[in-house]
Amino acid sequence: MTQSHSKPTIPTIAQLTKQGVAEIFPDGKPDGKTDNLADFIAQADRPLRIKLGIDPTRPDLHLGHAVVLRKMRQFQDAGHVAVLIIGDFTALIGDPTGKSEARPRLTAAEVKTNAQTYFDQAKQILDFDTRLEVHYNSQWLSNLDLQQIIGLLSSMTVGQMLAKEDFGDRYGKGTPIYLHEFLYPLMQGYDSVQINSDVEIGGTDQRFNILVGRDLQTRFSEFDKSTSGSESETSPKTSQTARQFGMVLPLLVGLDGSQKMSKSADNYVGIAEPPLSMYSKLEKVPDSAIDEYFKLLTDLELSALPDNPREKQKLLALTITAQFHGEAVAKQAQTDAEKIVLAGSTDNLGDLPEFDLSQINFPAPLYYLVKASGLCKSNKEAQSQIKNGAVRLDGEKLAEGISFEDANDLRGKVLQVGKKKFLRLI
Repeated sequence: MTQSHSKPTIPTIAQLTKQGVAEIFPDGKPDGKTDNLADFIAQADRPLRIKLGIDPTRPDLHLGHAVVLRKMRQFQDAGHVAVLIIGDFTALIGDPTGKSEARPRLTAAEVKTNAQTYFDQAKQILDFDTRLEVHYNSQWLSNLDLQQIIGLLSSMTVGQMLAKEDFGDRYGKGTPIYLHEFLYPLMQGYDSVQINSDVEIGGTDQRFNILVGRDLQTRFSEFDKSTSGSESETSPKTSQTARQFGMVLPLLVGLDGSQKMSKSADNYVGIAEPPLSMYSKLEKVPDSAIDEYFKLLTDLELSALPDNPREKQKLLALTITAQFHGEAVAKQAQTDAEKIVLAGSTDNLGDLPEFDLSQINFPAPLYYLVKASGLCKSNKEAQSQIKNGAVRLDGEKLAEGISFEDANDLRGKVLQVGKKKFLRLI
């Protein structure tokens, strides 16, 4: 991401506390008498510690994750310390937030692989050269003994846990809630104690978990021998702030304009996505969501945007693609996208995702190839797209009933579904 290597503009306190922010708590009046984050920043005699916890339950990041990472980077540019918590231990439990049933538990090997991928992709946004700490929460959570775990559990009641919307809904519907799931918000909150967090950032769906961190900081603000034992890696450290501020940011809506962005909903744009794919997806962001994308993912002022909706979409796609791939590559992606849409040409395109035809057992029908390549989720969806004329090979529309005898008919060509999904067959 090019911004990581450019000289940053120092954000103002107003930008830190208001730009793209849904809520800050506590949010007292800026009168010096009540807790107010803007006051706290202005009066601080040291860099603040800004926490973001990420559980590596999936191997890649999308633009929804970029929203909170960009806010972390903004604090870094203002001279504060970003503290990135890779939740390798809490991922073994799984965040119940937004889930109607218990998440499958990952293996330690899966978590380790995903964590490294998250780490690599976060480098595209965060400044990894200065003002950054990275911690794996297994460093302290894996060493908690039973007495300490009981101490954590005794800090909340079942009623408080059921106040969490996801737990409350499941309890009301009679869907099982497993006891280990109650540990997730407590352990995530304990991370705040361990790293002396001043501000914790998260999406609006993380509000409950962030509040738990605030409460645990209060509980451990004075070192309690009976709860924590002798001072060690698992003992809470002396807190610089009695209780952290919570900063929650809006959840980015997906490309469908309705659900939050997620890979499971297939409405996402990946941070590591090839430039042409990234650009082509972003230039189709619906009008209802485009201003929110500009606010949360760019530094452009809404008042400076073009009035024409189509030009707005193109500017959004170009701006975000340039952030991750550089301006020259983004402009090439724009040219390639126009070439595909206007002329149906796939000649001399830039980098494209690739699909290895050795995975296909030939002869193979077209619908099977489209599904196997990942451009459609099922054979039924592939057949429907072919019927609707949305499937092309090197710009030529393909009809129903086509079958391919061997890979030689396909190798090197571009397979396309609609205007946003395409890959090169190799």
